[in-house]
Amino acid sequence: MAKSITYIYRLPEWPTFHYDNETISPLLAATRHRQGRLLGYMEALGFDLRSEAMLESLTINIIKTSEIEGEILNPSQVRSSIARRLGIDIAGSVTSDRNTDGVVELMLDATQNFSTPLTAERLFGWHAALFPTGRSGMYKISTGTWRDDHNGPMQVISGGYGREQVHFEAPPAADIEKEMDRFLTWFNTDTQTDPVLKAAIAHFWLITIHPFEDGNGRIARAVADMQLARADGSPQRFYSMTARIQQERNDYYNILEQSQKGTTDITVWLQWFLHCLDRSLDLTDVLLKKVLDKAKFWERFANENFNDRQKLMLNKLLDGFEGKLTTTKWAKLTKCSQDTAMRDIQNLLDKEVLMKEDAGGRSTGYGLGSV
Repeated sequence: MAKSITYIYRLPEWPTFHYDNETISPLLAATRHRQGRLLGYMEALGFDLRSEAMLESLTINIIKTSEIEGEILNPSQVRSSIARRLGIDIAGSVTSDRNTDGVVELMLDATQNFSTPLTAERLFGWHAALFPTGRSGMYKISTGTWRDDHNGPMQVISGGYGREQVHFEAPPAADIEKEMDRFLTWFNTDTQTDPVLKAAIAHFWLITIHPFEDGNGRIARAVADMQLARADGSPQRFYSMTARIQQERNDYYNILEQSQKGTTDITVWLQWFLHCLDRSLDLTDVLLKKVLDKAKFWERFANENFNDRQKLMLNKLLDGFEGKLTTTKWAKLTKCSQDTAMRDIQNLLDKEVLMKEDAGGRSTGYGLGSV
């Protein structure tokens, strides 16, 4: 006979969380120290570099939070949507679709308005922004409201028919309003919990309630990002916890499942969260190198006159152009003829801005010269 599972929200002490302070304190102190050093370093940079770093970090964050749920967003659309809303001027801005704009609006509201209280109505707005068509893939869902469990209990399941494995079953829909009232009261009024630990607890607590029909992971991660912005005391985001979670998604799901079937001692979850946050700061070093290399490139060629097509394509190369850049791709992306594309490229070859990567007529690839 299968052993019944007692989920954490069914325990009498729920949601009074506790943890081993001796285990968590050193991890927390080390992570807070690294956050402080990063923010201090960024403050020493000029406004333009900070804006570029924030744009890059937010773009990665939004792309990766969708990738975790199996949704692939267009990086150029995400970047352009963020830049428009933050008033950042970028070359080669493109039009973005409703789905992209919705995720961007959610993340920017969470991080740029981090000091504004979190309410049910605000969460409903985020949820509606995630699903502007009222559909999740092929399925119609109720947006901007708590789930109602009309199709049965909310469960996270894997495996084919007859071999289903239930990883988690969320609290009944009838309990959601009460559960969310308790969560929101704590989130808006608790001042005793360390701000970074509060981000970890908020993430875990909201995922456990699973208040929406879909989009719970993205909204829980947005709430964690909101709380991390509160911890930093700044809307400027220079690291992406979500990008690291995406790299470690199997561990992420496993630790969530393990913790939701345990006790209200969430030491293991907090350990994982703090280690993951610390590793996300490692990714920031890569991001900053990219931003600084880009700034040095434009400084080096400050006296050169580039046309708009050249500026667009050089920025694409600096941002990490996928695949081989050819005259055909240049012409397509800049909406010009093959002859014009070749003249643009030849001009940059003459200035040693570009270099040939291999021979082969129209299939010749081009890359940046020494940056």
